[in-house]
Amino acid sequence: MAATAFWLTAFLLFFTYAGYPLLLWLLVRQWRSSGHAAPGCPAGLSLSIVLVVRNEQARIAARLENLAATATRALREIIVVCDGCTDGTGAVAAAFPGAGVRVLKVEPGRGKPAGVNAGVAAATGDVVVLCDARQRFTADTLPRLAAWFGCPLTGAVSGALEIEPSAGGIGQGVDAYWRLEKLIRRLESDLDSSVGCTGAVYAIRRSAFKPIPEDTLLDDVVIPMNIVAEGLRVRFCPEAVAFDPQTLSGPSEHRRKVRTLAGNFQMLFRHPQWLLPWRHRLWWKLIAHKYLRLAGPLLLAALLGLSWVLRAQPCYWLALLLQAGFYCAALLAWCLPQVGGRLPGMAAGFLFLQFCIARGFWYWATLKSKKGWK
Repeated sequence: MAATAFWLTAFLLFFTYAGYPLLLWLLVRQWRSSGHAAPGCPAGLSLSIVLVVRNEQARIAARLENLAATATRALREIIVVCDGCTDGTGAVAAAFPGAGVRVLKVEPGRGKPAGVNAGVAAATGDVVVLCDARQRFTADTLPRLAAWFGCPLTGAVSGALEIEPSAGGIGQGVDAYWRLEKLIRRLESDLDSSVGCTGAVYAIRRSAFKPIPEDTLLDDVVIPMNIVAEGLRVRFCPEAVAFDPQTLSGPSEHRRKVRTLAGNFQMLFRHPQWLLPWRHRLWWKLIAHKYLRLAGPLLLAALLGLSWVLRAQPCYWLALLLQAGFYCAALLAWCLPQVGGRLPGMAAGFLFLQFCIARGFWYWATLKSKKGWK
């Protein structure tokens, strides 16, 4: 029984991080989805941009300049939702010349999901582009997003987030993880629909939007999943790029990742109907892409324990040594990033993600004590 449990655990770990993208690749090769290329922006399509911010006075002018510079003739308005701002963000945005900037104040501040609900409700465009204050769009990001809505079955389109490369250590591993994540989203999109979007750059069909609970942690997954439940598709457009100057290493990435993983725990318990094949057609992608990863720390602990129990047999003793070497390399790169190379850095990034999963569970378990933008 211990040997059976060992191989089952090893298979689940392999499938979670390598087998699932491989399965998607094989399925896409066999049955490439129709509508792989964007059909082109339909005539008469109108766009609204919703930008939800909290105390972004230092960055709001540059962000609006970037959005105005990348705008197409289809852009009707830019709605800046000031969620409980206590600085001059609203005044700077209201004074921005041209581009149809509108300022919507939400008082008192209730968090980004409430701001998204208010912004989409106030929008008048056929398509609403959701984005953040820190990133910057390329010149053709908006046209490329809009082009996908020429297909009437398109309900949402995600762009790609390009992040400043990390210098080494944990950051290298997290960079590799992010590249894998973008590959998975592209393959999922080719095979019907992606599970979720990139929060910094995605567009939705306004008529398909449903307001989300104000304590939602992953609006960029919950909104697209609701859209798919209506029979529409969520596509991934890697050419629609948003650049982020912040690297994937350091305390900021730890906070972001913990919140994201806590959002996965929240979805698991809040939306159990998404796991039913007759209720949501992406049920298997959701399990493979999001939920199996939540079991990562438990699976790794089980594999290590089972290897120890079975160590009398040579193959399991070798498995134990390999795991010990992996963890030693990861800890070395984590504690001394200037010493480790690429492979130890990737191991450290993987271990960092497992740590974030445990922290994410605690974050979700204590969610009621967190309000607004915490």
